[in-house]
Amino acid sequence: MSSLNSGAKENLAAKAEPVVLEYRGGFLENVHYGHVCAVNDRGGIAWQYGDPGAVTFMRSAAKPIQALPFFLGGFDEKFGFTPEEQAIMMASHRALPYHVKALEGMLAKLGLDERALVCKPTYPLDADARDALVAERLPQRRIYHNCSGKHLGVLAACIGLGETLDNYDSPDHPVQRRIAALAAELAECPPESIRIGTDGCGFPVFGMPLRNMATAFLKLACPDLIADPALREAVGKATRLMNAFPRMISAEYLICPNLLMDDNIVAKGGAKGIYCFALRKERLGFALKIVDGSEDEWPIAVASILEQIGYGNRETIARMHRIGSANIWNDNGRVIGENRCVIQLRKE
Repeated sequence: MSSLNSGAKENLAAKAEPVVLEYRGGFLENVHYGHVCAVNDRGGIAWQYGDPGAVTFMRSAAKPIQALPFFLGGFDEKFGFTPEEQAIMMASHRALPYHVKALEGMLAKLGLDERALVCKPTYPLDADARDALVAERLPQRRIYHNCSGKHLGVLAACIGLGETLDNYDSPDHPVQRRIAALAAELAECPPESIRIGTDGCGFPVFGMPLRNMATAFLKLACPDLIADPALREAVGKATRLMNAFPRMISAEYLICPNLLMDDNIVAKGGAKGIYCFALRKERLGFALKIVDGSEDEWPIAVASILEQIGYGNRETIARMHRIGSANIWNDNGRVIGENRCVIQLRKE
């Protein structure tokens, strides 16, 4: 596997098209460019906007894949994790009280001190949870990091497999090598072509074309496309948990739980503008990248995509519009502009 080179970076921006236009006072102020790729279960591109071959990192969109060694090992039974504790392994959580309860439960069942986590001590990403801790002068903790559930899932896999916990975040650790192989298999991406970077939490991240990310998510939603029975079963367990416990994946005001409430959808976003989702009944996988790294555009972009393909669950689309309103408000709560999604999917 290789590091992301300058050519791949240039490729990311070269064929990007406008995704969302921001207007203030009736004048265009900002343009967010990006790419959209949708693949079908026949291995082809169903819809596109921008460049399906644009290469970027999956970031936290890979979390459902990073949890798979735990499920492949059958460790859900070995450690006695609750369903909520298993779901948070795939989360970018906000350290809300119910998130912290699950994380502390996992630590206790693994017999670990949270210093075993390599992620940095921090305060919760949720503003209310953070302010409550600061008001009580309580310290930062490693489990407040939004990736701590993923880390605990990998540590559990290490313990279950008899692997060392030392350097469990290294690309050369056996469990990390297994995760990378699973990512390559699900994405149908040659392992040697995957770019390896480092995420904010310290874990390896995978760089690949959007088409391959969409393929991986299609298989997460439609595991019947996976040849290996054990992997097929593990994927089914992981994604069913995401749908059954959507609030464990982040916070109810964010996009992931609002998509995962729809049992037909498997979805997960990552930092710097990458969002992936797939539709079970329609057998379509999608990858969306906002080139400037913004995440604010996700809900209205996903709503537009679903509308353009004629998605039948109108309530799911309505939730996207509720959390990603077209209105732009100022600090006084006045509407002073609008966001316009201008994606025009091209059917292949």
